[in-house]
Amino acid sequence: MEGNPQDPWIRWDWVRDHTDVISERLIAHLQLTGITLAIGLAIALPLGVACFRSRRVYPVVLGVAGVIYTIPSLALFAMLIPFTGLSRTTSIIPLVSYTLLILVRNVVAGLQSVPDEVRESATGMGFSSTRQLVRIELPLALPAIIAGIRITSVTTIGLVTITSLIGEDSLGLMILDGLYRDFRTPLVVGTLLIVTLSVVADVGFLGLERALSPWARSRRAV
Repeated sequence: MEGNPQDPWIRWDWVRDHTDVISERLIAHLQLTGITLAIGLAIALPLGVACFRSRRVYPVVLGVAGVIYTIPSLALFAMLIPFTGLSRTTSIIPLVSYTLLILVRNVVAGLQSVPDEVRESATGMGFSSTRQLVRIELPLALPAIIAGIRITSVTTIGLVTITSLIGEDSLGLMILDGLYRDFRTPLVVGTLLIVTLSVVADVGFLGLERALSPWARSRRAV
């Protein structure tokens, strides 16, 4: 149905009749966001540890990640299409690439925040470097890592919308549908759902970050 200037911003009868479509695209949007964050963290965590342990590696990794971060997403999609086609892989590679700058920096920042005396105590107790990393350093760095995931999740939720331009199922298709047909309802519903997802992710990870750093709350209370 084509829109017209007299249409309300949201036609609730359209929403009711298209609940299944809305749900499918919401789930697809969440799935792509979750896959992106999982892969990004799986890459950024060991990369961040390597950067923390080597001052030479860190600026190189940040430089490469920073350059990738400045490339427009549509340009990256266009570069990948000849190799990966109009597939989910074409969407995931740029999305994951955009997560690395923030995640790696927060992993390194978290590890740098671990007090030296804590490391010295662990070494004195006979902890190997690997055991010290897993049992002490990463748990203490977790609030900073979660803070990075928080920022990245909001960014990724927005970027996933753009993947609809190469045919990826997401809430972005609803926005495109509204624009192509000059029909406000799918455009507004898609936009509101994306904003809601971003707010929920931001608040959720903020709560998790604070729960994992009770000492910070204690300092503020004092």
